[in-house]
Order: sequence, then C-alpha cells, then structure tokens
Amino acid sequence: MYRFLFSSKWLGYLLLAAIFATACVFLGRWQMDRRAETLAEINRVVNNYSATPIPFSQAKDQFAQLDPAKEWTQVELKGTYDAAGQRVVRNRPLNGQPGYEVVVPFRLDSGETVVIDRGWLPIGNKNPGSPDSVPAPPAGEVTAVVRLKHGEPELQRGAPTGQLASIDLQTYAAQLGYPVFTGAYGQLASETPAVADMPVAFPKPSTDEGTHLSYSLQWFAFGVLMFVGFGYAARQQARNAAIDAEDEEAPAEGAVHSAVPAARRRPAPARKRSKATAEEEEDALLDAQGF
Repeated sequence: MYRFLFSSKWLGYLLLAAIFATACVFLGRWQMDRRAETLAEINRVVNNYSATPIPFSQAKDQFAQLDPAKEWTQVELKGTYDAAGQRVVRNRPLNGQPGYEVVVPFRLDSGETVVIDRGWLPIGNKNPGSPDSVPAPPAGEVTAVVRLKHGEPELQRGAPTGQLASIDLQTYAAQLGYPVFTGAYGQLASETPAVADMPVAFPKPSTDEGTHLSYSLQWFAFGVLMFVGFGYAARQQARNAAIDAEDEEAPAEGAVHSAVPAARRRPAPARKRSKATAEEEEDALLDAQGF
C-alpha cells in the first residue's frame, strides 16, 4: 500500500521535509542561545547592580580587563574630574529618544585615571548635531559610585570636535594624551558632592527575558508538524489508491455474473389461464358434437 513512498517524487517530498525540519531546529537552537545570553545578562544585573560598592583597589584589575561576570558591579572611586577632557558620545537613544551621553576622565587619588559616563542628554534645538548645553562635573574632590561596563568597538567614522562616535576607550585615551584604563569604564550611579545640573540618569536594565523561549518552541513545533503533514499526505495517498483499486475490481465481478450458462437459470413460471367465457363454452360444445 505504501510502496509509492519509494518513488522519486515522494522521496523528494521527504527530503524537502527533512531540510525544512533541520532549518527549524537550527532556528530554535539559535533562539535558545539568545535566551541563554539574555538570562546571563539578567543574572549579572540581579547579582551586581544593587550590590554593596567595592573599593577601587579591589576593582583595579577589572578596569584593565573586565570579567563579563563582573559587569554592573558597583565600585566606589575617589578623585577629581578632568573637565577639559569631557566628551559627548553621539547617537545614544534612550527610551526611543535620540540624544548623547557625557563621558569624563576621572583621576583617582592614586594618580590613575578611569572614564565615567555621567548620563544622557537630549538632542539640542539651538545647534544641530550637538546638545544645547553639557552640564559640567563637580569641581574638587569627588566620591563617585559607578557600575562597571565594557568599552565599545570603534565605529570607523569620524565625529565633530568634542564628540565621540562610540565609547571606544582606546580612541578616547589617544585624544586625552595620558594613560587611561581601557578595559572598562564606569556608568555613574551617584556622586558626592551632588550638583543640581546633571545629565539624565540611566534606567536600570530590563530583567525581562523576552520571547526567545516561545519562539524557540514554535520553531521546534514547526519542524515536527512538517513530518506530521508528510505522514498525513502519505496516508491520504494510500487511501485514495485503495479506493481506486476497489473501483477497478467492481466491473469484473459484474461480468462474471452475466456469464452464467442459460441451463442453470430457472425457467420463468407459466401464466395461469383465466376462466372460460360463455361463448368459449358453446364453441367447445359444438366442436365436441362435430359441428
């Protein structure tokens, strides 16, 4: 009944089903990998974002080369801002709004320098391509609490004077002309003394894992359904073939019945004669008397 499955047409269908299912598995695993990355980021936020700040002496190696598990760790820094080295970073959207971020070198009491991202600024209305004003960092000795973040890659595009295309710490350090830690920078959480004019503070990163799991399950289900559909189509083909075979056998059986010898057929019963009329009785009587 299912010999047709070995035909070139149905083998081709099976191959297409296998290719489609393989693609679905690949896409499902890709979504699972993205979910794993998202969960790892969520765990870093949950564990590090609001933890007690550690001193710079314990985080110095992280500013040189940041361990991904230490991202968002809070670090307490003491020193002074280098306002002359302040830059704004272009094309930094926040909550769907275009804007900039303000980065400033922070020279520690130990003489070492790190980069601090002090917050976000909206696009300006006075001068296209720059914010209307950039708040100055507090002067003098400052105690800043920052969260560790990885530096960003170079974007291979220029920026106006006083601006950066990305938080590429290597490029920024080259502009400053003095040694700066380039393994990580700090995203400002708080600073003392505080100033009234501040950039917009960064919101806490989302801890929603998104729809990666549901998308992954959908892709796996599509792969399984492809084989279910193939099996259903094969069963329908087999049933149609069986019905066609029955239709071909029906006329042959009718021909056999019509070929039965006439001798075997039962003769039709004779019809009974109806009662004679009066005229027929007189005719019979005259015939008997010889008339």
